[in-house]
Amino acid sequence: MTTKSRWRTAVGATAAAAVALGLLGAMPAMAEGADTGPDPASEQYRPSLHFSPERNWMNDPNGLVYDDGTWHLFFQHNPSGTRWGNMSWGHATSTDLVHWEEQPVAIPQTFDENGVAIEDIFSGSVVVDEENTSGFGTAENPPMIAIYTSAYTSAHPTHAGKQAQSLAYSLDHGQTWTKYLGNPVYDRDSANFRDPKVFRYTNPATGESYWVMAAVEALQYKVVLSRSDDLKTWTHLSDFGPANAAGGIWECPDLFPLPVDGDPANTKWVMVVNLNPGAVAGGSGGQYFVGEFDGTTFTSESTVSDAAVPPGELFAGFDDGTYGDWVVGNEPGNWKNGPWGDAPASGTLPGQNAVTGHLGAGLVNGFNDFDWPVGTLESPEFTIDEPFVNLLVGGGNHPHVDGTQLGNEPPAGRLLFDGFEFADGTTLADTGWTATGDFAIDPSRSPSTQGGDYYLGQKRINTFESGPYGDTNLGDLTSPAFTIEPGEDHLSFLLGGGKRSDGTLEARLLVDGEVVRTATGPEGGQLNWKSWDVSEFSGRDAQFQVHDDATGGWGHLTVDHLVLGGAAALPRSEETSVNLVVDGEVVRTATGRGSENLDWVNWNVAEFAGQEASVRIVDNNRFGWGHVLVDQVMFSDVAAAPRIEGYDWLDWGRDYYATVSFSGAPDGRRVMLGWMNNWDYANDIPTGTWRSAMALPRDVSLVTTGRGPRLVQQVVPEFAELEQTDRAFTDAARPIADGASTLPVSGEVVRIDAVLRPGDADAVGLSVLGDDESATRIGYDAASGRLFVDRRDSGNTGFHPAFASIDDAPVALDADGTVALTAYIDRSSVEVFTADGRTTITDQVFPNAGADAIGLWADGEGATLESLTVTPMHGAMYRESGADDATAAPAAAEVSALTGPRKGPDADGDFVVKVKVAKGEPTTVVRLVENGSVVGRVYRSAGDGRVVEFDVTDAAPGEHRYSVEVENSAGVTPSGELLVRVAG
Repeated sequence: MTTKSRWRTAVGATAAAAVALGLLGAMPAMAEGADTGPDPASEQYRPSLHFSPERNWMNDPNGLVYDDGTWHLFFQHNPSGTRWGNMSWGHATSTDLVHWEEQPVAIPQTFDENGVAIEDIFSGSVVVDEENTSGFGTAENPPMIAIYTSAYTSAHPTHAGKQAQSLAYSLDHGQTWTKYLGNPVYDRDSANFRDPKVFRYTNPATGESYWVMAAVEALQYKVVLSRSDDLKTWTHLSDFGPANAAGGIWECPDLFPLPVDGDPANTKWVMVVNLNPGAVAGGSGGQYFVGEFDGTTFTSESTVSDAAVPPGELFAGFDDGTYGDWVVGNEPGNWKNGPWGDAPASGTLPGQNAVTGHLGAGLVNGFNDFDWPVGTLESPEFTIDEPFVNLLVGGGNHPHVDGTQLGNEPPAGRLLFDGFEFADGTTLADTGWTATGDFAIDPSRSPSTQGGDYYLGQKRINTFESGPYGDTNLGDLTSPAFTIEPGEDHLSFLLGGGKRSDGTLEARLLVDGEVVRTATGPEGGQLNWKSWDVSEFSGRDAQFQVHDDATGGWGHLTVDHLVLGGAAALPRSEETSVNLVVDGEVVRTATGRGSENLDWVNWNVAEFAGQEASVRIVDNNRFGWGHVLVDQVMFSDVAAAPRIEGYDWLDWGRDYYATVSFSGAPDGRRVMLGWMNNWDYANDIPTGTWRSAMALPRDVSLVTTGRGPRLVQQVVPEFAELEQTDRAFTDAARPIADGASTLPVSGEVVRIDAVLRPGDADAVGLSVLGDDESATRIGYDAASGRLFVDRRDSGNTGFHPAFASIDDAPVALDADGTVALTAYIDRSSVEVFTADGRTTITDQVFPNAGADAIGLWADGEGATLESLTVTPMHGAMYRESGADDATAAPAAAEVSALTGPRKGPDADGDFVVKVKVAKGEPTTVVRLVENGSVVGRVYRSAGDGRVVEFDVTDAAPGEHRYSVEVENSAGVTPSGELLVRVAG
């Protein structure tokens, strides 16, 4: 049945045109004649099941609320670009949590009278003020209230640099918003007080009701609880934290009650705290606590103590005030003798966030003189006589990479263009380089003596300086021709600056005027070595070109020291690591999680028994989180368990962050939604006109476990309507041979239900989104007892060094020796649920174009497939057809209406719109559209009849113009318009 919601209004001609083209979801208003970009359904990584904005950047879900039959999703949004910035609230709505319609920007960034941004709209929540406690509405039309963080910019006249909580209200069910003139309503004079989640609390004993806000003091690892009677005046109640994971900043809290095992007489409260970095898989993630809330204080019953020490022999605890026999390599000339200082630190150093997790009186802390100094610290040699080395590690997440150098030495070879170290007054143009665009305005600007780090000498190319407009400079700098001589197999050079994947900002090698090699920057000032294999061009003339057609932040490149030689340059290491060295080689390595919290790392070193080894601590990074923390190096016969794995996590993958729940969900449901991205690489994911998607919405509940009540999560049941069960593939119980095999089923938007028995195999699992070159592997490692998603060879992984990962979670086999899992695969993501929803892993992936193969694999003999079902799914966003056998778009359908009388208006607004699909090519989806909004849809299978009926009830008096779209996998076909008049 289709009912016109009382708030829904026309979304304008732009959105109507989008629907006519099959672009499901209304668009924000655009300037007339603006380029709307490609059809979202055509973009390579565009998800079909998950919400993603049609254009531009999105991060945290905000203001999740259910009102009048509609789910509202507000979200952090940059309306003007695909990277974080210009923070405003985007808005989308749904009647079923599955299909989302994007609305115009809800709460925009604030500007002063000169057009200067003075307030960013950060995360927050929305409530329906049913009792009109705020006074913004009436009893008959209660207001919707947004409570958000005002992040005041440096240009704000009175609150520069502060974060405080503000209000906006809506009297038309979220379609338009008015910022409260009395903002901010809650100011703690803090620069990091943010992310308010507000709910209505009623004391069960007294019946007293009031509003409660959970917000964070992000750098203090505290959730601040406060109360209000009118949403405008707030008083402090209590604080919670620090507790459990406190490595990164705390953000986006939530607090809500849930019955345990569905028993309303046994209710616990759940406190959600998202943090970044320092999550269990690295970077961003969400943890939770279970306990009691009495209206004033939340008391956790699931906090884990960090005091336990694993058994073993202490090799180095750094507790006597010296480094003992360790060889200290501080950076020569550093004024604080950094990074290590003259003696171990006792804890937190000046300017550093609180260091936690260390034991005893001292530790290695490379934060002397902040992140800038670099150096090494190496232990005396020891004989390996225990199977494990355990140690506490924290600090920056910059791993050791084999094949790198700690220095910045160029390779042997022929230096081109004198390394740009021309005599003063000599320009690039004087040496035969040509310049176009802004770089031709003032030749004296090139080469530059400004910008970048890790250049060699005094001069380099820097396109920020090469023209008068900084990052707005556009043009090319092209070298004179040079000959690639025999044996000069590699061209190496130092490159820094901005990163663009669309070809607008790159260093180029030209041969015969054609671009044959390209490279782009790291999105940072530090230059590092890049190398091209140019052996195929031996004996030919070439040119080097710097192409800059990019604007905005980091819209420039810095280039230095081009060398032609027989070997490629070794990249400079950027590690903050602790390494085990055997025979001069690094055989084990660990790094921090981008966190000042130290946690246990264990190295299995049994294969090196009897050999001599040392522990080498390396800080070779001068920038963000460019330091390392080490303590309690121990030798043991057991592996130390990381403390972080004893905490309770919403998800064990890399891409489930800022997760909060909907306010006002019906029938006692608690529905949560998370941002499917990670701040480690969020700005760099290789999507097109948009960045980021939300995870699938999940129903959560509390169940009894051996550790107490814990959350279980399942994708909301509404998604079952998308399952194409008539096209499902099933496989019966059978052995899985050692190696990999491809199944006779494929798909990039599917649900997979599998039961696997590892048996005697080392590991067993599935591969998805695969082709002949790559795939994402979902598997179970029997030796470690862990479920994992391995995306190290999943397709496009090179856009950021932190992306390629294997993310895993401890999962016990069922009593019968099997593991059951459900996985939702959606073009650029994998969400895995196991242990009846107690454990989940969510990861983005970016497969090769067309990669949709599904397979089975095992490491070793003895694994068994107990059951497997692969169910294709219709899409929910942009592309809805799902799997079919279409070779062309469907023919237009016939549309009519059954309105009661044959002539004249319908009497009561209850009628049927009848659609008859054509014969021939399959019609998989039929959509009914009114005023640019999809007001009804039916998914069809091959055996369904040709007639589809839409029941419309309570249509308002007046004219209603309907159109119909029919879709299959080959395209969308608009059908005729239908006019229905309803009597007034």
